[in-house]
Amino acid sequence: MNAPAPNLTPSVEKSLKGKVSLVTGSTSGIGLGIARALAAAGSAVVLNGFGKPAEIAATQYELSDRFNVPVEYSGADMSDPDSIAQMMHKTLKTFGRVDILVNNAGIQHVAPLHEFPPAKWDAVLAINLSSAFHTIRLALPAMVANKWGRVINIASAHGLVASAFKSAYVAAKHGMVGLTKVVALETAELGITSNAICPGYVYTPLVEAQIEGQAKAHKIPREQVVREILLAQQPNKRFASVDELGALTVFLASDAAASITGVALPVDGGWTAH
Repeated sequence: MNAPAPNLTPSVEKSLKGKVSLVTGSTSGIGLGIARALAAAGSAVVLNGFGKPAEIAATQYELSDRFNVPVEYSGADMSDPDSIAQMMHKTLKTFGRVDILVNNAGIQHVAPLHEFPPAKWDAVLAINLSSAFHTIRLALPAMVANKWGRVINIASAHGLVASAFKSAYVAAKHGMVGLTKVVALETAELGITSNAICPGYVYTPLVEAQIEGQAKAHKIPREQVVREILLAQQPNKRFASVDELGALTVFLASDAAASITGVALPVDGGWTAH
């Protein structure tokens, strides 16, 4: 097992200065790491997600003060198309553009297919897949008008392979990869790229809590939980860090990645190489 990744922001040139990034599900975890990396690269950022108002305000201030960029926040419910439309309208009204759209919002539910609650299926599909459709369709007109845009969808290794008991999540993430490719084809001549990042396990506070819970439940050392349960499918036996995903997102948003589109890029330690 690798040690928890330090909370370091990549040292990057202000390659995205003047750009506006909207990152869904970005008040914690992977989304926050991506938002921080984009801010470090000079982009204005719109955060989205749930959390305590004081903590969200502190995050806004920290990013804005540290990187000298505007940081806005929307509490839009990503399962509600009307709420998503309000968020997109507010972003366009505030900045006049959306250059980089990162669809990261997601939830999970694990159960055998014959016991999977239909309401949970609907919720996972709405937040993990349909929300991306709604944000993309509303962001594209501004990107087309500016002849520049980056759609970056945070899918999963489960967008490429399946695991038992995760029917809704696997279906949604496979759908996310397919949606990514369609957007890439439709925008290929418009200065817009569309790519999916497909992480395996990423070290976050939620994963740490899962490790501790599994260790107590099975009465085994946490290192054994990591190697034999969580990272059983990852040959490198280490978690990716949010900083790695942030740095990759900044690269895909940069001009250096202008010819990379329609790609589902695994960041999974070799999981999908099996």
